[in-house]
Amino acid sequence: MRGGPGGRRVGGADEEAQRAANAEAPRIPNLFRRIMELFAPHRTRITLTVALVLVGAALTVIPPLLVEQAFDVGLFPPDGGPNLTALAEIVGLMIVIYIVAALVGVWQTYLTATVGNTVMGDLRVTLFTKLQSMELGFFTRTKTGVIQSRLQNDVGGVASVLTNTIQSVLGNTVNVIAALVAMLIINWQLTIVALVLMPFLVIAQRRVGQVRARIATKTQESLSDMTAITQEALSVSGVLLAKSFNRQQAEVDRYDRENRTQIGLQVQQAMSGQWFFALVSIFLSSIPAIVYLVAGWLVTGGSTDITAGAIVAFTTVQSRLLFPLIGLMRVALDLQTSGALFARIFEYLDLKPSIADKPGAVDLQVGHPAIRFDDVTFRYPDAGPETAPTLDRVSFSIEPGQFAAFVGPSGAGKTTISYLIPRFQEASDGRILFGDTDVRDLTQQSLVSRIGVVSQETYLFHASIADNLRYAKPEATLEELEAATRAANIYETIARFPDRFDTIVGERGYRLSGGEKQRIAIARVLLKDPAVLILDEATSALDSISERVVQTALDAAAHGRTTVSIAHRLSTIVNADVIFVLDGGHIVEQGTHAELIAAGGTYESLYRQQMS
Repeated sequence: MRGGPGGRRVGGADEEAQRAANAEAPRIPNLFRRIMELFAPHRTRITLTVALVLVGAALTVIPPLLVEQAFDVGLFPPDGGPNLTALAEIVGLMIVIYIVAALVGVWQTYLTATVGNTVMGDLRVTLFTKLQSMELGFFTRTKTGVIQSRLQNDVGGVASVLTNTIQSVLGNTVNVIAALVAMLIINWQLTIVALVLMPFLVIAQRRVGQVRARIATKTQESLSDMTAITQEALSVSGVLLAKSFNRQQAEVDRYDRENRTQIGLQVQQAMSGQWFFALVSIFLSSIPAIVYLVAGWLVTGGSTDITAGAIVAFTTVQSRLLFPLIGLMRVALDLQTSGALFARIFEYLDLKPSIADKPGAVDLQVGHPAIRFDDVTFRYPDAGPETAPTLDRVSFSIEPGQFAAFVGPSGAGKTTISYLIPRFQEASDGRILFGDTDVRDLTQQSLVSRIGVVSQETYLFHASIADNLRYAKPEATLEELEAATRAANIYETIARFPDRFDTIVGERGYRLSGGEKQRIAIARVLLKDPAVLILDEATSALDSISERVVQTALDAAAHGRTTVSIAHRLSTIVNADVIFVLDGGHIVEQGTHAELIAAGGTYESLYRQQMS
């Protein structure tokens, strides 16, 4: 996987090392079988497609045989001049066959396009579903652009294979076999001449396919980089950052470098195998001339009684062998090329979420449970053995309806606690209990349904205020939206907008102020009506006036709920029932505001610094 923690950009040397690591496609066992399993739900349509392919192939064999009859019976019969009656019947039959073959071809194309695109769509949804099930840590380790590339570029890269493979493989295989059978019926000696170099072409085709597969892998890696650059540089935050530091040209140059790499790889991919197909075309196109020469030699030598009609029919059939054979070779190359893309897709499909419901997990039954940490230790999975844990044997208890706050210096482990409670992260050791039940014994859906989170970085969709609010409760009525926004102290602001609840907030809510976004986020949580409310530094990024307004809304939201507040500004939690002071992954103090001030420890020092 590409991308470091937090999606940071890496230097040129690191990028080259990463490219080298990704040059080879991941090794997926039974890859071909798994690709074929994608088509299993569409057996009926595939069976009908196979039947149509067989019918179409059979119809293509008949016209060359009728050509022989047209020459030997209609135009040049042994007993005299042209037999126009027989010739008209033969020509009429040929036209009927062409019409039926065309209709069969249209139906066949519809079926293959339907099956192929449905399989591709199912694959895209399956991959998206898998990504939705992954734990939070996966997304902090991987660039968003890289994930988007797997979902869009890789699945899109195999689209033509999924759409055309059935028709191409079956149709061309049957056509090749039918043409060979017809050639053998007409004259076996000429058939041997026509096929003598075929094994060499197959060997050459395999070598070309291996080269194209390697180029395809590098091309998708480059597309992944371009998608990541686009996502970073053209987001609202990325544009603001570039403009703030006057780095627009640097971003253009970075994109241009990757674009030039992509152009080179696309040219390589387009040209790989072209000389091979040119040689195949020359070889197969030259066979009729060679057939004429060999037929003349056989007739002269008296070793065959071949007729002029047979020679014309044979070259007609042989010419029909050209395109199916080239089509089969192209499909084989496409399959080899797409193998790398399928491997990248299945690599993501095979990901195992590190946080998932265990067998026999039960729903959380307690309406307002107590929350208890019992000797909890947390260490990031990719942290080295010498790295100190983020949390080290932390224990505390929060009673139902209690307002508990966690304070401490940056990096003390406060936000980690807010991730562990809803099980966004998994404790490395110890237990986290809701009531008397370990969170690992609970279903994630029932656990998260009882918890509401308001974070420092509010995320709003590029949609209306109503749509953003209904993300918590899709069936919410307008009256419920109004009640939630009144409770969050944002209704009067919304009422002043010309479109009220239909106002579009812009990407990530950039059309609203920080305080307005935060209060809409609070209203969204209120619609969910959770038993446990987690406030992760929900006011630390706001100015003093906005903070007071939002804090009033938060106080209303916390009423009657168990509230866990991760606080940077200590003025927001002076009324908390219990305050836990974290430092270096340990709880060093706990008590009420008054008790901690009187103790004269870490909390008193932090409070004095902020107040001064």
